[in-house]
Amino acid sequence: MKYKDPIVWIPLAISLSVISGMLLSDMFSSKPYVIDYDRKLNTIFNLIADDYVDTVTINNLVESAIPKILTDLDPHTIYIPAKDLTAVNDELEGSFSGIGISFVLFDDTIRVSQVLEGGPSEKAGLLAGDRIVTIDDSTFVGPGLNQIDVRDKHLKGLKNTTVKLGIKRDNAKNLLTFNVVRGDVPLKYVNAAYMVDKTTGYVKVEKFGRTTYDEFLNALVLLQSQGAERYIIDLRGNAGGYMEMAILMANEFLAQNQLIVFTKGREKRNDSEVWSDGNGSFQDAEIVVLIDEFSASASEIFAGAIQDNDRGLIIGRRSFGKGLVQRQFTLPDSSAIRMTISRYYTPSGRCIQKDYKHGEDEYNLEVFDRYSHGEIYSQDSIRIDTTQIFVTAHGRKVYGAGGIIPDIFVPNDTSGITSYYMKVINAGLLQKYAYKYVDSNRAEIRKIDNYKDLLKAMPSNEFLLNDFVYYAARNGVPARWYYIGISKQLLLTQLKAIIAQYSLGDKAFYPIYNESDNNIKAAIDAFDKHKAKFPIMPEENDGEKRN
Repeated sequence: MKYKDPIVWIPLAISLSVISGMLLSDMFSSKPYVIDYDRKLNTIFNLIADDYVDTVTINNLVESAIPKILTDLDPHTIYIPAKDLTAVNDELEGSFSGIGISFVLFDDTIRVSQVLEGGPSEKAGLLAGDRIVTIDDSTFVGPGLNQIDVRDKHLKGLKNTTVKLGIKRDNAKNLLTFNVVRGDVPLKYVNAAYMVDKTTGYVKVEKFGRTTYDEFLNALVLLQSQGAERYIIDLRGNAGGYMEMAILMANEFLAQNQLIVFTKGREKRNDSEVWSDGNGSFQDAEIVVLIDEFSASASEIFAGAIQDNDRGLIIGRRSFGKGLVQRQFTLPDSSAIRMTISRYYTPSGRCIQKDYKHGEDEYNLEVFDRYSHGEIYSQDSIRIDTTQIFVTAHGRKVYGAGGIIPDIFVPNDTSGITSYYMKVINAGLLQKYAYKYVDSNRAEIRKIDNYKDLLKAMPSNEFLLNDFVYYAARNGVPARWYYIGISKQLLLTQLKAIIAQYSLGDKAFYPIYNESDNNIKAAIDAFDKHKAKFPIMPEENDGEKRN
């Protein structure tokens, strides 16, 4: 890819959480007016330390003051305390230090639902279904357990440190002891890649982390080897991450010299342009990108590049609307500030950042206001800023200021949602029943390595539904058969998908969960009607309602 800017590394550096070695104090050292304010703040803190009536910890005051200072900037300029920095960065860095398991709290017990491939627990000999009853000789059972505390305070930890686990296993009479040496646990950002039909591949991208592009490209190549000629790229719920990953992914689909994204900041050093290099391996493949109201940042960069270059269709609902770029600055005490340094623009010139002038609370609640306003259910309710009109490469109108508006709108599907369904969801009974089912059939499930065979091994729909309803009744949600009848298909689909997830992981969850997904159906329909071919032309979309 070509970076048309005197500083060629900027498009890679201005991601959501790029690690920067700059010290904020160094950045400000040449600005006298900042030094004056620094003296003023130091004077205030010294006065408090010397003369305030109560004893005050100055460090605590500073820690609470910094976020308040940043509140008056924008919602995405944030302070990260030193104690949280490693965990925050680990989310995008491709791995973290831990023992490598997924677990659930069930009947007041820590139960291993999955042992991650290649992780420390697999090497130590832990198995799915094991109960962790002691950690470092302390008992960990009972109603006081907290999943986050167990994970962050006891199972995760520094690399090469050891945690002693007491394990109860069904086929062992005595408690088993495992000394697990914490190590790098790989994070996966591409949740699933499978064939929807003979020519359509589906790829679910959860986040734009350090390894997302490599995982994404491997998924495309795998699907291509299975016969894929067209691809559904699912970015729903993807809140973003590294800008670089979105750029590399878009480059795979674009011909040479097509603009992917550009940025503009107050300082010229933060301006940049990124153009495709023509080396992408999937330039002729048809693609559809799925988005929703929780698709943000890097997701919007990718979707905007595809839409503005008329390279494929965007299907779903209006995206979040984050068009600001942050850089991370490390402070002297190893805390950090992620500060907005520029705005990014899609190839047509759109900045899709939504308004944040009315405060952080209103900004964060705007997505939920779309539900009350009706936008999630009706295309006609989408609020469009008609003063922000832009044109794609082949003449289609698109709009700025407030997210990516899809080419084909798919409303939120509320069919099957009843009061009974909401009660079992809110009580977590689908997950609890699914774990119970897997745990009771673990010997048989261990012989199965794909979701199709797992579905064949499951009981009939009638038995599964009835068994779940009786289980829910025993756990506080009485049977209401009229509403159960309305929710039947939704309940069965989710039960089977969660059972598959606990048995085989996300790769088995999505093929089942997506079977009745209206967005997938809309994508297949667009492919079959040749609306997603390259390039998208205005006349090819006549008759399709557009925003």
